[in-house]
Amino acid sequence: MKTLAVIPARYASTRLPGKPLVKIAGVPLVLRVLSNVRKCRSVDRVVVAADDERIFQLVRESGGEAMMTPPDLPSGGDRVAWVAERIPSEYVINVQVDDPLVGSDMIDPLIDALSSDQEVSLVLLAKKIERDEEITSPDIVKMVFDKNGKGLYFSRSPIPFPRISGGSWYKHIGPYAWRRDFLLDFSKWEQTPLEKTESLEMLRVIERGHCIKCIITERDTIEIDTPNDLRKIEEYLSGTGK
Repeated sequence: MKTLAVIPARYASTRLPGKPLVKIAGVPLVLRVLSNVRKCRSVDRVVVAADDERIFQLVRESGGEAMMTPPDLPSGGDRVAWVAERIPSEYVINVQVDDPLVGSDMIDPLIDALSSDQEVSLVLLAKKIERDEEITSPDIVKMVFDKNGKGLYFSRSPIPFPRISGGSWYKHIGPYAWRRDFLLDFSKWEQTPLEKTESLEMLRVIERGHCIKCIITERDTIEIDTPNDLRKIEEYLSGTGK
């Protein structure tokens, strides 16, 4: 098998408890994400990494594949690695359960990047920020990268600092694509100081001196973290008739 997609679904969300089970247009969030990932040409198998029996049972009863993971894993990436260690593959996609709009146009280019460059071990998406309030929001992960797309830093603070107007800022959205061996190595590393400070696991990779490839995407998404996000996605889906 070439590509395994894992959806880490954690029940205990501080801002939106039981988030994977929250219904969006009548469909539980985790099932909506699962359905979207199944449509991607580059994905051979999809597994939901659950930490709660309610999520596990819902996925199984809906015909999906789920695995119960230990509750003490420190991050979503560690939960994905736990599943990947038990299912051999070449590539592993970490698909965020809070992204009901994830699709093949977000996932397939990541796998293409891994396939075309053997030096790349981790790939993710960068979207240009179009709303000023996102630059200062701690809920939006900002990122800077060089002219070759190599990630330099990720932060919840504005980076680069908006000292002048007219600059460009990018945010991280959507899934991660890993080479499986690199992901398994990552999961064995201790959390790093910057990772703990920012609560961003990408910094564990950078602090260890490894490269993250950033691919610019034109399509934005709506990630579900708060009740207000639920309102936004319901309005979006209603407006498009989906």
